[in-house]
Amino acid sequence: MKLLVLLGGAVLAILSFAALAATELHEPERGAMKILGPEEVSFKNDVQPILHDYCVSCHSVGGKGHTKSGLDLTSYDGLMKGTKYGPVVIPGNSEVSTFTKLLTGTNKGLKMPMGLNSAGTLDRQYILILRKWVAQGARNN
Repeated sequence: MKLLVLLGGAVLAILSFAALAATELHEPERGAMKILGPEEVSFKNDVQPILHDYCVSCHSVGGKGHTKSGLDLTSYDGLMKGTKYGPVVIPGNSEVSTFTKLLTGTNKGLKMPMGLNSAGTLDRQYILILRKWVAQGARNN
């Protein structure tokens, strides 16, 4: 009888661990796949939502960032126009583009978006999406 109870307990434990493992092993989200794979990053579907959620509050007409720099991130044309100091996106070169350097704090120590969180930066996946978009040519797609 004890052996039967022990075997039953072992089977239940194995089934529980298998069920737990199955729920934790799921496919990466679409955004994560886009970062990892060769898939093209879309301005409309991938970049613009990030800009809208994290940048437009300051970088739109009347916002603090727009007043200081002239950068309007409400549209593709505004982003590509750049600031009163010049362009911020160099299509095909995310290493040199001020736009992506500001996200990582490698542009004279200035890091955008300002005051976002305790780390003071966007989530890594968003930075990777924006860098990949610039590297792919910063198209209005």
